[in-house]
Amino acid sequence: MSKTILVKLKKAGNNATNFSIADNYGNILATNVSKEALIEGIAYIVEDEVTVIILTYSGKDCCNKTLNIPVSTITKQEVADITFSTKNTSSMWSHLTDITKYNEYYGCIHSYIIEYPFAYQYLDEIVQNVKDYTKVYKYLPKETTSNDSNRKIQTNDKYFNKAILYNDQQSSGTLNLYPKPFRDMKAYLSYPKFNADSKDILVTKSDNFYQYNTFWNIVKDAEIPLFTSSCEGVFLDKEVNQDNMDYSTRAFRKATIRAKDLKVRQILDNSSSVNLVSQFIITPAQLSYK
Repeated sequence: MSKTILVKLKKAGNNATNFSIADNYGNILATNVSKEALIEGIAYIVEDEVTVIILTYSGKDCCNKTLNIPVSTITKQEVADITFSTKNTSSMWSHLTDITKYNEYYGCIHSYIIEYPFAYQYLDEIVQNVKDYTKVYKYLPKETTSNDSNRKIQTNDKYFNKAILYNDQQSSGTLNLYPKPFRDMKAYLSYPKFNADSKDILVTKSDNFYQYNTFWNIVKDAEIPLFTSSCEGVFLDKEVNQDNMDYSTRAFRKATIRAKDLKVRQILDNSSSVNLVSQFIITPAQLSYK
């Protein structure tokens, strides 16, 4: 047997925008439901055994937080009397209370982005590779009530997970950075890997330099913007315009990234367990005569 339930919001903060709805048996009732629709109320048909509705919400500074709502019986008049009100809780955010966590805000991982600009001399130059001297620290859980800066180790297997090289008319698109496989030639030879909206390449660490190459210009049309405005908030100013990128494999005629300037944008958005201390970066290049 089945029954009809009504899901209706009474209170929500401004940051919550989209909702997913499921029951306590894991059945998905709806995804990407707007807050406005839930304020009006939405009816769903569920099995009689369902006792809890699970709301998962996301939005600015919200990363898939869940709320369990017991199924209860109320009258039509009580439903009609439900009015929505905005509820925002002001609080002081304390940073680095957990020394093992970085670039995490209200339980959500936020992108750590650093961008290096390069200006070349009179002649254009072709970028060959990127050599970055960054120290990557992982802090161990503290043993006392105070943070202990001595409880840290420097790792070799963590680094930025994305990079973008570009100038005003050229771009490498999104490069996913993966550590070089150790003693696994088959896995090593499987790179680069081409995806619909990115390319997977290897990054190595040698003489304390993180190094990567295997990039070229993949812009389809230089007269179309290379970036779009981000909808993720002020912490991310732009995103790659994927519609203007061609990530397909090319056996020949790979266009070099060549100009009188270059920007190297490096991103960490899949981890909060390490502290990246960037020292300096170089981009070996060769003069390009025309």
